[in-house]
Amino acid sequence: MALKQRFQIETNFSMASMTDVIFLLLIFFMITSTIVVPNAIQVLLPRSQQQAQAKPITRVTIDQDLNYYVANANETERLVAFEEITPFLQSVYTADPNIFVALYADESVPYREIVRILDIANQNQFKMVLMTRPY
Repeated sequence: MALKQRFQIETNFSMASMTDVIFLLLIFFMITSTIVVPNAIQVLLPRSQQQAQAKPITRVTIDQDLNYYVANANETERLVAFEEITPFLQSVYTADPNIFVALYADESVPYREIVRILDIANQNQFKMVLMTRPY
């Protein structure tokens, strides 16, 4: 009888510490999920029903004044000339050949400017994603 009573005491445990751990993990993931890839350049993206499934880290942005910006990972966008885009993307590709490049182009940007960036990606076999905003 004493053995049975002792066994019951050992099998009872408090869920409070596990609840605390789960609560802390929940808070951690809620906070870290708000830290998204910064996009400081304000562009009005065209609308689309399909959204990009890949999470691009490398970004090329064209604003409404046809200024080009590039950034990788958590860097802030920096203004570059068109001729500097290819060397930038090649250096990023050399570091990680599995990159996805996100193209953020304001909806007022002429199509020929978007095609110029897509040509760079095509010539270098970069995976490019055209970013849009949902309907």
